[in-house]
Amino acid sequence: MKKIAIIGSGAMGSGIAQKTAQEGLNVVMVDIKPEFVEKGINTIKKTLQEAVDRKILTPEKVTEIMGRIHGTTNMADAKDCDMAIEAVFEDMKVKMDVFKKLDAICEPKTIIASNTSTFRADSMAEAVKRKDKFLALHFFYHPAKNRLLEIIPGSKTSKETINACKRYSVLTGKTDILVMDAPGFAVNRFFVPVNNEATRMLEEGVANSATIEKAGRDALGIAMGPFEIVNLTGVAIALHASAGLGLGLSPFYDPSEKLKAQAASGKNWPIEGEIQEDKLEMIADRFRAVVFYVVSAMLDEGVSTIDDIDLGAKVGLRWAKGPFELMNDYGIAKAHDIVKEFIKRWPDLKMPNSLIEQNKKGRPWEFRFVKYYKDGAIGRVVISRPDVMNALNHAVVNQLDEAFRQAEKDPDTKAIILETTGKAFVAGADIKFFVDCIKEDRLQDNYEFTSFGQEVFNRIDNSKKLVIAKMDGLALGGGFELALSTDVIIATNKAVMGFPETGIGIYPGLGGTQRPSRYIGKELAKYLVFTGRIISADEAKAIGLVEYVFTPEEVDANIESLIKGGKLASKKGKKTEELPAEWQKIKALFADENIPSWLSGKYLTSNDPLEAKTAKTLAGKAPIALRMVNDIMDKGYKMPLKDGLKEELSHLDEIFRTKDALTGLTGVGKKPQFEGK
Repeated sequence: MKKIAIIGSGAMGSGIAQKTAQEGLNVVMVDIKPEFVEKGINTIKKTLQEAVDRKILTPEKVTEIMGRIHGTTNMADAKDCDMAIEAVFEDMKVKMDVFKKLDAICEPKTIIASNTSTFRADSMAEAVKRKDKFLALHFFYHPAKNRLLEIIPGSKTSKETINACKRYSVLTGKTDILVMDAPGFAVNRFFVPVNNEATRMLEEGVANSATIEKAGRDALGIAMGPFEIVNLTGVAIALHASAGLGLGLSPFYDPSEKLKAQAASGKNWPIEGEIQEDKLEMIADRFRAVVFYVVSAMLDEGVSTIDDIDLGAKVGLRWAKGPFELMNDYGIAKAHDIVKEFIKRWPDLKMPNSLIEQNKKGRPWEFRFVKYYKDGAIGRVVISRPDVMNALNHAVVNQLDEAFRQAEKDPDTKAIILETTGKAFVAGADIKFFVDCIKEDRLQDNYEFTSFGQEVFNRIDNSKKLVIAKMDGLALGGGFELALSTDVIIATNKAVMGFPETGIGIYPGLGGTQRPSRYIGKELAKYLVFTGRIISADEAKAIGLVEYVFTPEEVDANIESLIKGGKLASKKGKKTEELPAEWQKIKALFADENIPSWLSGKYLTSNDPLEAKTAKTLAGKAPIALRMVNDIMDKGYKMPLKDGLKEELSHLDEIFRTKDALTGLTGVGKKPQFEGK
């Protein structure tokens, strides 16, 4: 995936082109008239300029991005692309004409994809001979900003094509979910009926629009109610989406007469009015029933999974919680009952079997954040919680343990790769859990979580199989510690890592005070843990914490090649090559004899820029955490690793009982003022 063609330069096409080029891929953007191409290019420039104005991008970066985009009216320029994505308007005839032309022009390697929210992949695939290389990709508006991508294979789409599209998703910073070729795919299947149900309740005179709007926000925990959302996206589009679902599924999905009339008027929904408080809960339950019914029916049909449906809601729609999380919060028994009552209104609907069975079990839906996949002789353990940057919590660590054990027991698996989805590797542990433990005086829960985390990481560390961390994106705290428990870290050049704990009043508790010292020496390890400095993959490689660095496009092929070659260099027992000059100086500065001066602030008045800058950084850290982690690292360095980890664990209760810990943990993202208490 190095060169992508986008057919269509409108809002969606230009957005897809922009995001693809932003992430380093070359783009050919095709449209039928020069003025259309020019408009698309100008749209991209305008959006990128907004990023410059907000200091997200530099003008130089924008020039680099635009240099990757080639606008043209010549479809033949897409000939040698790895993938061609059709992004014209939702007209089947127009789309089919595009597919036929691409099929004739493009090389055999080219995947042909349709960005559609309406049409079935199999129906569109009739236009091409390469049905194994055809599928639908549903991007969400604005495609340069919204990270969700639905991958919808047709019945003849090959596994290789699906994997290639997943790779495109990773390279362009998307979060993908795999969806059956069914009407509405996954997200629109439940999102569109919610908005339609709001119009039905208005039509029935259940309440005024302001009340229905508030009840929708309350029921689903969303920032905008259904009428405001439809006003934003377009009433005509809402009508088209409902009509499409009704045609493909059942009358329940048909647009209401009220929606038809509003679309015909060309006006937005009025949403002002007095809230009818006594009707809110009844209306909220009706919204819940719609969502709970639809997503449960999707499970029955195999449209998608619990995890992907919830992920789609959180990433694509920006819901705080997905439908199944909402169902768990509401209660499975209550959810079952309101759905059962609701479907009495619709003779064409039947009670979803998945919800019936879950109600019989009497327990909440279970989410799988970590899965094991077998890929030939490679076992892949994948953490997928991208909506919260793959943060570690009880469920994730438990499932990591289960998946890793499964990989270890597989006799055909010769090497195990730990990887994640989304733009972060693992951005640490779940901070809210720590805060709750402090406020509710449940520090034993915190100890048990951390102790179990150490056990899991030790199991990874001591595995007889080769274990590789594939690090792409942010690896902080527990995420960095997880990677360091593997034999080899293979990072992309987009990876960054560090130990931010002393800046939030605590210290690393999953091996961060112990493993780095054994790989790069106590001096550099103390510098990294004390300062919390975020280092790049190249810097980590230069000091011996990362073994290999590749571009995102190269990393997978190189990992497979290195595994097959059997010559992977491991940090364990390996002598670090000569350090760069800056790191040699840091190593000398953090020798044992200088540590008291660092902890006392002596270097704050230094004339040396590095010393003064480092001292200023340390002055902003929690003083108790610095002193404690220094002692732990000193003691642990003289012990076997297993005893050093026990030493790390033994002070956990002490550090979490400090006032600084609560100040730091509740002030993440700010600059907490520590009192040394």
